[in-house]
Amino acid sequence: MIIVGAGQSGAVTARTLRRLGYDGGLIVVGDETAPPYQRPPLSKEYLAGEAGLDELALLGAEWCAANDVELRLGTRAAAVKGREVELDGSAVLTADALVITTGARPRALPGVAGERVRYLRTVADADRLRADLVPGARVVVVGAGFIGSEVASTALGRGASVTVLEGLGSPLQRIVGARLGQVCGALQRDSGVDLRTGVSVTGYAETADGARVTTGDGQVFECDVVVVGVGVRPNTELLAGFDVDDGVLVDPYGLTSVEGVYAAGDVARHHHPLYGRKVRVEHFDHASAHGTAVAKNLLGRATPYSAPHWFWSDQFDRNLQYTGHCEEWDQLVVRGSPDTYDFVAFYLRGGRLEAAFGMERGGEIAVARQLIAAAAVPDPRVLADEDVDLTDLL
Repeated sequence: MIIVGAGQSGAVTARTLRRLGYDGGLIVVGDETAPPYQRPPLSKEYLAGEAGLDELALLGAEWCAANDVELRLGTRAAAVKGREVELDGSAVLTADALVITTGARPRALPGVAGERVRYLRTVADADRLRADLVPGARVVVVGAGFIGSEVASTALGRGASVTVLEGLGSPLQRIVGARLGQVCGALQRDSGVDLRTGVSVTGYAETADGARVTTGDGQVFECDVVVVGVGVRPNTELLAGFDVDDGVLVDPYGLTSVEGVYAAGDVARHHHPLYGRKVRVEHFDHASAHGTAVAKNLLGRATPYSAPHWFWSDQFDRNLQYTGHCEEWDQLVVRGSPDTYDFVAFYLRGGRLEAAFGMERGGEIAVARQLIAAAAVPDPRVLADEDVDLTDLL
């Protein structure tokens, strides 16, 4: 078996295969020279200098040696055709079964390029950015999604001054909606971020001692470094003959349109039985759970990937969590106090609970995840009532 991509999904797939008893050949191909590692800390603990690379490790050299896993690091896959993997340098590997876990890469911002522009995806990116985040540094972050917001939080913690530029009306608006996006925006401003919303970047120039960012409404922001966090693109360009649409398309078992080839994680647009449609998400827990399910399916243990998605973010001294998947809703029920950043909100469509988002409410998010998995239709009055233990709904 060959796994193309040495990130979270690839590493978890390899670990699960060995744990479940697969004892055949197993090769993991990755284009980075560092052994597989966790990415979420790159914008938080690792970027802040509070965690080392060894604490992020997923597949160590000793484990790979003990479990006969061949890591081909610093090796780029140039093309995947059927179950053949063409590597840079013209070498070709042929697999009996193949797993694509090539992940995604940051989306570029047109017209913004130079020595003071940073993106964040790899350890090397984080190392470079950490050197910029010194006390007094002027940082402009473009994009107030999770990566941009976490970088802003970490930069503040390292003593930098931070301006965040967001094209929508509030941070995280595409995921949590306008109302709760405004709460996230208030949290940033209360923490010391100069948050500007509803603005687009129209110009960028580097000067002798810094950089200048211009927005569509004529504002100019002088800075020392610009961090761009405006989303990612799935790495599907190397795939030949696969069905692709914002990711490689896979069924509930992770199988692509090519026999014997599976995909998992950020690169896969998977059919989710719970939602009844194909979705692509980019989160740590998803990458792990999807890789685990694919490993089981490779070994003939039919396992549809059907658990509700769940992810978290630590920013501005608050823990944010979200579970489910809901692009449209007709009722939003809030429990707790958004004004004090201590709440959970429930997204319902047609009475059915489809998602939940909260700050400092991990226990209730965990219950909501179970309710979503059960396709529950809870009483909104009960959801809003702080005196009711949500576990009673289970």
